[in-house]
Amino acid sequence: MSDAPRILGINRTQDASICLMQGSHLAWAIQKERLTRQKHHWGRLGDLRDIYVPRLPGLDQPLDVLVECYSSDAEIDKLADYEKELSETLRLSPGCRRARISHHLAHLYSVFHPSPFDEAAVMIIDGQGSPMSELTEQWSGAASVPGDWREISSFYCADRRHVECIDKQLWDRNEERLVGLGMFYFLLTHAIFPGQGNEGKVMGLAPHGDPDALGLPPLEVNGAQVTIPARWFEILHERGRFRYVNGSSDDKARFADIANLAAAGQRAFEEAVLEVARWLHAQTGVENLCFAGGTGLNCSTNDRLLRETPFRRVFIPPAPSDAGTALGCAIYGITELLGQPCAWRWENDYLGPQPRMTDIEAALQGADDLIVERIDRQEELCARVVDLLCATKVVALYQGGSEFGPRALGHRSILGDPRHGHVRDWINAKVKEREWFRPLAPIVLLERAEEFFDIFRPSPFMQFAAPVRPQAAQIIPAVTHVDCTARLQTVSEQDDPLLRALLQAFEARTGVPVLLNTSFNRKEEPIVETPAEALESFRRTPMHALAMPPFLVRKRVEPEAVS
Repeated sequence: MSDAPRILGINRTQDASICLMQGSHLAWAIQKERLTRQKHHWGRLGDLRDIYVPRLPGLDQPLDVLVECYSSDAEIDKLADYEKELSETLRLSPGCRRARISHHLAHLYSVFHPSPFDEAAVMIIDGQGSPMSELTEQWSGAASVPGDWREISSFYCADRRHVECIDKQLWDRNEERLVGLGMFYFLLTHAIFPGQGNEGKVMGLAPHGDPDALGLPPLEVNGAQVTIPARWFEILHERGRFRYVNGSSDDKARFADIANLAAAGQRAFEEAVLEVARWLHAQTGVENLCFAGGTGLNCSTNDRLLRETPFRRVFIPPAPSDAGTALGCAIYGITELLGQPCAWRWENDYLGPQPRMTDIEAALQGADDLIVERIDRQEELCARVVDLLCATKVVALYQGGSEFGPRALGHRSILGDPRHGHVRDWINAKVKEREWFRPLAPIVLLERAEEFFDIFRPSPFMQFAAPVRPQAAQIIPAVTHVDCTARLQTVSEQDDPLLRALLQAFEARTGVPVLLNTSFNRKEEPIVETPAEALESFRRTPMHALAMPPFLVRKRVEPEAVS
């Protein structure tokens, strides 16, 4: 392993990220926001010098390959300054191979090569990507397109030997009228919620509305091209009418109006994605689909892709949004610059650097306001956590490397008893301090998943919203959404051992192989990264316990009961 080439991938866009690989071994991958504590933090000058190199291991060693991707923001105009920072901060080996690739190509390499498929159609649907002048892939349509156009959707047919670009949808930045699926959902989100990263709120709100109430048309789809009808632009500009603010739920008519817009937008988006996917299948004739770009996080749409298109298998990585492109850059370096196959696969999403035991012990040292117990036997720790959960206590779980994507998958999670709906409501109101309609997710033993959910496949990355079986919805109301679906995570024998042991212990006690799971963070904060951040978040919320193996941490003053 020490002789394998060292490859660094850097994503300079929104959700900035960085990834270090040694050959096909992934050392770590992490988003900038986890280090700066600023959600959706963009890549900027100074990131390497001030944020990455001081905090991440291995960046002081010589690099054999360096691949970067930018988007269409003003950073592309500062390349000379970025070059200066690189030369002053990193050690590049003699003959270091370098490339700067387009945004969608980075998405492509993040999803196909680490997928389980040898051949697949690939669908990248984003808000917008690189300008055509920065395009780094072969596409017959590129020659006739001016450089001020932007890629917003890209479609490929790929195997382990080559990649073919089938088509793209482009947007001329000089035109005011926006187009495309990613831009549509962005506009929909901003009509209802201010700020960045609120697409999940729209998805959670949609089932509370009537998609027919506003009489809005479907999106116009012609192959790869998606156009937004004029009526949608008109209604999305009625910001005062549809803006959700604190108290919107108190006015039932106003809340219904807002939910109806979310429902109409979600349905229009889903139907258009399905139509585009059917077109892509007809173009490629392959059975497998890889899907990335920010819209790949829309788990309601993802489930329909599996059920209602000709594709037999669909792979969506745990980090399909811009964050995943750092990994795509690194994999491009392996496969294209080094000419080697990439053996790394998305088997789990625990890609963050492993926390050191000394950092855990240092965070707990002097914590006189807390009760800290060391429990070295996993079986005993699980039993103690299950005791708390069965008493309707809420327990944070911090272990191992952090999740790279936006979903908490059992390494930076908050856990609860799924059998009581008031546990969900308490977590939303008291811990997360967010909207009451936001669903919380179930984690379930894979071998028992079919008894509770209409699903017949593993779903380890929480990327699909599967129907909850009617009899199960009465058993696990805290993780069943209003439309009787759930964004579940399955846990198999090959998945995280502690998470599986907790599920087995809870099942042995209750007969239910399901736990409630949500991300370990407070309002408007990224998921916690370090032991110190985990402890701070635990202290500043009314959670009852923190499992940070081998320690179980509780508060000397018992927090309020869940009610």
